[in-house]
Amino acid sequence: MAKIEINAAGNVAKTAPPQQLELSEEERSKDAFFVQVAEIAEAMIARHGKDFAIGTFVLSAKFIAEGKPLINRTNGGGETVSTVKPV
Repeated sequence: MAKIEINAAGNVAKTAPPQQLELSEEERSKDAFFVQVAEIAEAMIARHGKDFAIGTFVLSAKFIAEGKPLINRTNGGGETVSTVKPV
């Protein structure tokens, strides 16, 4: 639907509705990851509080910047280690 505006001189002008841009595959992928991060952040806040969530993300960012691994995927025997601790 077009938007109708009246300017200071009293003239009526129609403006086109804003066009929705098509997201690229990369942008859709980034959006999906952002949603996952947001869900994880909300879960951490609910369970352990804001300070824990902030600290976790800051430490993760530091590790990423330094090129360090975020998790240890092996336990020495070549088996995958679970990244989730039982509750």
